Amino acid sequence: MTSKPIAHVTQDGRLHELQDHLWGTAERAAIFASEFGFQEWGRLSGLWHDLGKYGERFQKKIKAVFGEDVHLESKIKVDHSTAGALYAIQKMGIAGRIIAYLIAGHHAGLPDWEGDNTGRAALSQRLLQKELLDAVLSRGISDEILNQPFPKEKPIGRDPAFWIRMLFSCVVDADFLDTENFFEPEKAIQRGCYPTLSEMLPIFGNYMKEKQIVAQPTLVNQIRSDVLRQCITKAKSPPGIFSLTVPTGGGKTLSSMAFALHHAMLHGQRRIIYVIPFTSIIEQTADQFRQIFGDAVVEHHSNLTPRDVEAETSKSRLACENWDAPIIVTTNVQFFESLFASRTSRCRKLHNIARSVVVLDEAQLMPPEYLQPILYILDELRKNYGVSIILSTATQPAIGRQQSSGYNFNGLEGILEIMENPVNLFVQLKRVEARLSEDMTNPKSWAEISEELIQYPSVLCIVNRRDDCRSLWSLMPQGTFHLSALMCGAHRSYCIAEIKRRLQAGIPTRVISTQLVEAGVDIDFPVVYRAIAGLDSIAQAAGRCNREGLMPKGYLNIFLPPSRPPAGILRQATDITVRQIIGTKADFLTPEHFSAFFRELYWLQGTDRLDKQRILPDLTDSTRTCRFSFRTASSKFKLIDDTQQASIVVAYGKEGAKLIAQLEYSGPERWLLRRLQRYVVNLPMRLHERLRTDGAIREIHPGIFIQGHSALYNENIGFCHDKSISYEVDELIA
Repeated sequence: MTSKPIAHVTQDGRLHELQDHLWGTAERAAIFASEFGFQEWGRLSGLWHDLGKYGERFQKKIKAVFGEDVHLESKIKVDHSTAGALYAIQKMGIAGRIIAYLIAGHHAGLPDWEGDNTGRAALSQRLLQKELLDAVLSRGISDEILNQPFPKEKPIGRDPAFWIRMLFSCVVDADFLDTENFFEPEKAIQRGCYPTLSEMLPIFGNYMKEKQIVAQPTLVNQIRSDVLRQCITKAKSPPGIFSLTVPTGGGKTLSSMAFALHHAMLHGQRRIIYVIPFTSIIEQTADQFRQIFGDAVVEHHSNLTPRDVEAETSKSRLACENWDAPIIVTTNVQFFESLFASRTSRCRKLHNIARSVVVLDEAQLMPPEYLQPILYILDELRKNYGVSIILSTATQPAIGRQQSSGYNFNGLEGILEIMENPVNLFVQLKRVEARLSEDMTNPKSWAEISEELIQYPSVLCIVNRRDDCRSLWSLMPQGTFHLSALMCGAHRSYCIAEIKRRLQAGIPTRVISTQLVEAGVDIDFPVVYRAIAGLDSIAQAAGRCNREGLMPKGYLNIFLPPSRPPAGILRQATDITVRQIIGTKADFLTPEHFSAFFRELYWLQGTDRLDKQRILPDLTDSTRTCRFSFRTASSKFKLIDDTQQASIVVAYGKEGAKLIAQLEYSGPERWLLRRLQRYVVNLPMRLHERLRTDGAIREIHPGIFIQGHSALYNENIGFCHDKSISYEVDELIA
């Protein structure tokens, strides 16, 4: 064993010298931070991040447990991060607190400045342990490492809390990558092996030309071509925030990608991040992009991620995504929660958002109770990190600057509409008549609704809840399709492909679905039924009816179901819609009605409810002494409460069973976790815990559970259990 300080040791005895690790991390962090103008801050933070490993206790530990991956998984705890944090403050004063947050949190996550009554995890409390720094400085660290100049870059005009989080991302990703390069060099060299956007643009152009050649010469396809033309033309605009307001069926997905590719090429942006509200439909969009771009597309869910630091292992940390691919398809939960995260695995990707084009698909589904923090950070990304944002939707929400008080920031300024005349587009693409049931005061039973549906050879019915979907499906004739997020992604993809095939062949097809078909799923029914919901959802349902405009008119029938929508935003949106449309004889699927709907949903109830958890105050430092509550803000920003649901991997089909066997054998490799995302189902926590207790599911790696027996998954309806479960939280957002 060498006498030089060691950072890591492999099982076969290879040594990673600490000085090499510090410089390797520093250079990577400098490169990452240079993308938003803070190369020197990145280098210095990376260089000092593991100063605590020079300490005698750490060096004794690593040499005593020779052959173990102590960097990530040792059971022997030695604080090796506080010393570097203390040194930053010793050298830089209050400004050193910036680097202190990064170093102190590079394993356990960004801390709060103040803690609870015990002071646990509080940075201010950790910085009282002066003896940790004294023990390190006595170890003869080289002047080249310790005596570095103060960074010259000034974060003027930037939100300081978010700037710290971006620097934190640079340091933790650099640390992970340098560590991975030592432990698994053969895997490390595979990272970043992607085509550039400049190489992908002609591939996309050829795909669109071939698509237009085979398209039927219908009015709808002519409008789609014009939408595409306008997107390519408007891509020349300077970076900023854009809205793409196109009715459902107008080709937003591919046209927004055309805008993003051309815009990124013209303005030197590095990647495209496509953000989708539902886990249950992300695979549809990812599949579409993979048909064009192949493996250059990374699909990143919020599933299969350990829920706390204690559950993370060396493999799960190294396997977590850092969004180094040119095209990322992800969820609202993964994207927005990462922007407010404190954990290293969530923050790791943030620096790769800089100088990107972010497409927010179905932007109207941003949750109102978190709208202020979300809009604030989107504006920060636009102003200071070279990010262009596209708000893509058929029902553009009212998120521009509003005349209201309560916050200094309450909307986005300077939103540029890509379409020349969105209102005219709605007129041109109107191909559905929306009809309310005669009696919208008394609910219909599921038996009554099924009797109506059976009258049609091909019909789609969309309901608000998973248990509603199963109740109605059970009353339908054999052969009726069921779609909900209790089916894994691979299962849903198979069913949707089969539904499309049957419809195109003119085969009678009936489908009962939750709202997962309302965005990103290109199916075309002559008749659609929709349980009363928010006006935006009703408009999305209309987009599954006469989508291609091949009939003179399609029909959307809106009915009052026997159950209410889930409590929360779904129910609020439904109540607003009922007030606005019941009794009206005018067409209510118009831009004017959408604007009125969102104004009431967002702003007319007061801006305080748009930051219901008071997250922005946790990230505001009125004292200008770098006092932030990163961990508290992160715990508050939960689009889906991960204490209320948990994931399992199901053995759907031969591929699902094969991947589970591979997971048991090799552990959470990054490529394997990517593929397994297609075989995940989210369950209520109380059911998840009961199944675990009963042995019906089992934990094969920390935080990763698999289906224990085949009876838990049904080929028609997905996950099932012999005890009745009421699902209050549907697949909204997640």
